[in-house]
Amino acid sequence: MANLSEGWIDVAYNAIICPHSYVFEGRGLHHETGANGNQPLNRAHYGICGMVGSSGLTQPTDALLGGLRDAIEWLQQEGGAGPEIKGHRDGYATDCPGDPLYAWVQAGAPRPGGGGARPGGGGGVVGGGGSGSSSAPPWPGEDLSLRDPMLHDDNVRRWQQRMADRGWSITVDGWYGQQSRSVCEQFQQDSTAHGWPLVVDGVVGPATWRASWERPVS
Repeated sequence: MANLSEGWIDVAYNAIICPHSYVFEGRGLHHETGANGNQPLNRAHYGICGMVGSSGLTQPTDALLGGLRDAIEWLQQEGGAGPEIKGHRDGYATDCPGDPLYAWVQAGAPRPGGGGARPGGGGGVVGGGGSGSSSAPPWPGEDLSLRDPMLHDDNVRRWQQRMADRGWSITVDGWYGQQSRSVCEQFQQDSTAHGWPLVVDGVVGPATWRASWERPVS
C-alpha cells in the first residue's frame, strides 16, 4: 500500500469502519487521504470508509453507524477536523457511499439511538490514541531528537499530539525543538518513577514511543 517515492502511506482512507463498529486506523491523524477523488478534496478533507457495498451488505448496521460516529469524533477531537460532514458524492462524480449511507450523512450523521459517545464496550479506534493506554502505532523508524537542522515531520507531530492528549503542555507543530525534548525527558523520568523504566535522554526512540501510548496515565 505504501509508495515511498510519492509519499503514500497505508490504505487511501484515514479510517475504516467494519459492520461490528470497530474503527481501524488507516492513514490516521494529520495525514492526507488518497480516497476523495482529486487532490484538492484530499487536502481539504479526511476520508473514512464504511464497509457497505452495492451488493451483499448494502444497509449500514447500527453498529457500523456508531463506529462511523466514533471515527468522526476521533478525527474532530484529535485530528483537527472541522464540523462539516459530507458524502463522497458531494464533491466527486460517484455513487459512493450509496443511497442508504448517504441518507444518514444528509441527516447529520447522528449516533444511532441518540446520545453522545459510547461509554465503553465494543468499537473504538484500533491503532488510534486516546488519553488512556492503548496499543502504540508502529515505530516510524526514526529517532525523534533535537538536531541541526531541526527535525520537522508528521512523526513528530503525531508524538506531540499524543503527549498533549496525555495532558502534557506541548505545542503540536511537528518541530522537535527544546520544548519537545524537555517534555520527552520529563516523561521519561516520570515513567521510570512509576515503574516503566526509560533511558532519560530526551530522544523518542522505540521504547519511549511505545510508552507514550501504552503506559497508563498516572
